[in-house]
Amino acid sequence: MTYKELQALDLKHIWHPCSQMKDYESFPPIVIERGEGVWLYDKQGNRYLDAVSSWWVNLFGHTNQRISRALAEQAQKLEHVIFANFTHVPAIHVAEKLVALTPKGLEKVFFADNGSAAIEVALKMSFQYRAQTNQLKKKRFLTFTNAYHGETLGALSVGGVDLYNEVYAPLLLNVVHTQGPDCFRCPFGESPATCNAPCTQYVEEQLKQHAESISAAIIEPLIQAAAGMKMYPPVFLRKLRALCDKYDVHLIADEVAVGFGRTGTLFACEQADITPDFLCLSKGITGGYLPLSAVLTTNEVYNAFYDDYGTMKAFLHSHSYSGNPLALRVAEEVLTIFEEEQVLTKLAPKQQLLKKLAHEAFDHLPYVGEYRQTGFVGAVELVTNKETKAQFQSEERIGYQIYQRALEKGLLIRPLDNIIYFMPPYVISEDEIKWMIETTKEVIDQFFKERCE
Repeated sequence: MTYKELQALDLKHIWHPCSQMKDYESFPPIVIERGEGVWLYDKQGNRYLDAVSSWWVNLFGHTNQRISRALAEQAQKLEHVIFANFTHVPAIHVAEKLVALTPKGLEKVFFADNGSAAIEVALKMSFQYRAQTNQLKKKRFLTFTNAYHGETLGALSVGGVDLYNEVYAPLLLNVVHTQGPDCFRCPFGESPATCNAPCTQYVEEQLKQHAESISAAIIEPLIQAAAGMKMYPPVFLRKLRALCDKYDVHLIADEVAVGFGRTGTLFACEQADITPDFLCLSKGITGGYLPLSAVLTTNEVYNAFYDDYGTMKAFLHSHSYSGNPLALRVAEEVLTIFEEEQVLTKLAPKQQLLKKLAHEAFDHLPYVGEYRQTGFVGAVELVTNKETKAQFQSEERIGYQIYQRALEKGLLIRPLDNIIYFMPPYVISEDEIKWMIETTKEVIDQFFKERCE
């Protein structure tokens, strides 16, 4: 079958995620045949540097030999088993490792199969905890502007990006909204490096008014990813944790996107030295191989569910693939790689190189409002005016057009509206980082030059 025939067959039957399918008529899907390291290869022999880790999941490169070998070996032993009343060694090892690695006080691990499911688990656990500890008024959740927590209805309810939420508004939970941190357009004129997070006053205003009805606050630590890699300092998290304690509100930390080293530490909460009541993990947990997520929580929460069956206090949430042995064996190998290969230590020089090269390439450009970076996540925010920070209209699809040009040069930098970001696998080389930055600058320059002609 020819390449074009494969594309036609795809479009005949497949509805792709996060896409306007009409776009595919002029820009058909690229048929990928294999991957190796940071590179993806299509069936025509073209290759693409995966600068977004295939939606932020790939940590150690495509077809990583250690992970592939662990998966193959596990597939010959046990592919799946019901996780109610049964268990297996990979699940036991991963749970033990996660408890040891995550912030102190998180002692229990509940496995699910994707990031949205992890959010649903945390929301339901918090809600049911309140019901079972006679706090019946606490039924709502505190959410932040620009937040993104997934696509299921509960996860959408606690999100704050209209692009995903607006059409489903009649179906969503009644939540309490508060202003999230916005360091690029800070209303207080502060700098992230020196501020004391005065914007947490917005949070306290809502808690003063609604704490009696709020079960939990939910936040993406340090980076609001899908909103455009909006970054903020750890002090905001510290003050948020203190406010949650003051007003008896659970804190749910959604580290689905930012966990496992993306922010420079294994978990973002470490940088604020806080322990959330619930920690949601997914994406990088399997290095991009298989769906898996985990929710970690405290013994205090767990004990509110622990009783005779007849009390009906059990947490009766289940998915068919909860605790899947294949995914958990892969997760076990990922955690072992972090330990044995000193991943974060080796990553530090690459983070500094990315920051240095990106600032040199983008800071002086008139259509770049800011280059920002946390850990190994970098973002270029494109603006119409550098001084006013005025944004391009979404309808212009500036980022999308730059993305198309980059693909022609062999670079995958899928944008978030008008934000071009870098979240590559950790195995990327220094030369590949240089090429990634140079090529991005080239296509941005090319696009704006053509736009002005």
